[in-house]
Amino acid sequence: MNKKPTPNYTWSILAMKCPRCRRGPMFKDPNPYKSLKLSHIFDMPECCEVCKQKYDMENGFWFGTGYVSYGLTVGITAITFIIWLVFIGVSTTDNRIFWWLGLNTVLLVILQPWLMRLSRVIYMRFFVKYNEHYETTKPVEFD
Repeated sequence: MNKKPTPNYTWSILAMKCPRCRRGPMFKDPNPYKSLKLSHIFDMPECCEVCKQKYDMENGFWFGTGYVSYGLTVGITAITFIIWLVFIGVSTTDNRIFWWLGLNTVLLVILQPWLMRLSRVIYMRFFVKYNEHYETTKPVEFD
């Protein structure tokens, strides 16, 4: 029997693929920085082109992504602080902590379009699990 290999879980998140089949793209344009109009960051097809999983499950579905985005932002901030602490250090006698704070803010602003998309991908995985038999089963639906 010719079985397709299972796509890697982590790579499918970073590549922003459908959670059900891990093959179809979740966004119309894979590059969030391509369009400078922030209104097009979340342009998504109605459903996955591979497994037909509907992306917008119900009205207000994506509001929960704010919690995921917050967690990602706190994690990045903690990592940058630890790196700053190890390599540069923190002192009460100079402004090193303010330099870290400014650089961390700039980093988060630059990463924000990618983080907003990533939070959608992670959030949807809470509700839709990988199904290796996606070709023969119905997509997950909420009503």
